[in-house]
Amino acid sequence: MIAPSQIRAARALLRWSQKDLSEKSGVSLRAVNKFESEECDPRLSTVNAMQHALQNEGIIFVTEMDRVGVFLRFKQ
Repeated sequence: MIAPSQIRAARALLRWSQKDLSEKSGVSLRAVNKFESEECDPRLSTVNAMQHALQNEGIIFVTEMDRVGVFLRFKQ
């Protein structure tokens, strides 16, 4: 599963606010905020919705045993 820090980084690359992510993923703004601030363990469906919304805009998540990261693939 992707980490809250990856969501924050992905939003920064896209210049999205939490509200933008909420609207584009269908996840409540409160759920986005709670996940990013690590206040709760969200449902897998919630994380997947955020992840898919970001990936649809070109975000690539890297989650390996010894590293995590976020990249932006430029659309042509």
